[in-house]
Amino acid sequence: MNKDNINKLEKLVTDYLYKIQGQIDMEKFTYYAISYHSTVIEGCTLTEGEVYNLLDLDIPAKNKPFTEQQMVIDHHKALIYTLNVAKQKQLLTENFIREIGGMVVKNTGSIYNTALGSFDSTKGDYRLVNVHAGAHYFPNYTKVPILMKSLVEDVNRKLIKQTTFEEKCELAFEAHFLFVSIHPFADGNGRTSRLLMNYILSMLDLPIFYVFKNNRISYIQALERARKTNNNNIFYNFMFRQYQKFIEKEIKTV
Repeated sequence: MNKDNINKLEKLVTDYLYKIQGQIDMEKFTYYAISYHSTVIEGCTLTEGEVYNLLDLDIPAKNKPFTEQQMVIDHHKALIYTLNVAKQKQLLTENFIREIGGMVVKNTGSIYNTALGSFDSTKGDYRLVNVHAGAHYFPNYTKVPILMKSLVEDVNRKLIKQTTFEEKCELAFEAHFLFVSIHPFADGNGRTSRLLMNYILSMLDLPIFYVFKNNRISYIQALERARKTNNNNIFYNFMFRQYQKFIEKEIKTV
């Protein structure tokens, strides 16, 4: 995304933050929308209306799998927790990330028994198995602890230094990209990566947002192309466009 477009986005964000001051209901429904889009990207079949009824009125969706409804509830609770911690302006820790990862699959995760021992995804345990998505294999499980340690140290070092709007956004997108590329958990990595991104945005006093479910394929392709070409800007540019799409939509709603 070129400088002119980033400057335009920054002005939109400033306008958005001004317009939503005191709009409690809008914040609540933005949270619902984030849980809706993030879980649909991971295969949930609940409609937006069903998610809103479930979270706002505690009305279960009819004829939809119980596990998918639990997925939505778990994500929403993890989102609220993540944003509450962000208000404290704390630097990242592995324990915090593992807390989020465990909350995301609290009622849908399980204990995995492997030749190397057992691990519990609902407690945010790092995986002891190798995982892949299609033809792409994520780092060997033995590398996960050191990679996560490096991610936390790198993000924290940059959190202290980021001053411009562009730098803040790119750091949030970078944390998202690095985390999902490590894939430290057996399940819930995508949802956790987007919560981690929003943690950083919120901590830096920027609006949180979601990847639109209708752009799921483009989102996955941007991740894959960035990894294959070793060019993270491919992913960052995609996320800047999603951010702008979200802000413009929200301004119209206001």
